Amino acid sequence: MSRNNPEQLRRILETVRTIALVGASDKSSRPSHEVMAYLQGRGYRVIPVNPRLAGKTVLGETVWPDLASVTTPVDMADLFLAPDRTDPVIDDAIKQQIPVIWMQLGVINAEGALRAEEAGITVVMDKCPKQEIPRLGIPPVTQTATSPREGR
Repeated sequence: MSRNNPEQLRRILETVRTIALVGASDKSSRPSHEVMAYLQGRGYRVIPVNPRLAGKTVLGETVWPDLASVTTPVDMADLFLAPDRTDPVIDDAIKQQIPVIWMQLGVINAEGALRAEEAGITVVMDKCPKQEIPRLGIPPVTQTATSPREGR
């Protein structure tokens, strides 16, 4: 299935429960902070990842320095990074076997996406879940539903 297909986006947003938001900010004016709050409000657990804020708390969640340090299984890595900073995060997501890598608006890394897809990871690029959820009519999620990480 082609990347960014509406049905693929729907399936992702209806099945993921735990999201690692890479590039999280503690500043409420930043888009990553706004998207994190929105996703939490929709029922997702969002784990902030940012080496500069590691150990602090953002929106009630402890910030981790990198994906490899996160101790909770993650269904999706949401990347709020400049495209030239995504390769090491994509490689970490592959190593951690995170089922979905979602790159935010303006974040495009075709080579990294291909590498992830070859490793069996679903990739979304240049999209924002905060825009896609209402556009696709995705209802709030519940944490009791089956997660893609279960059974791994």
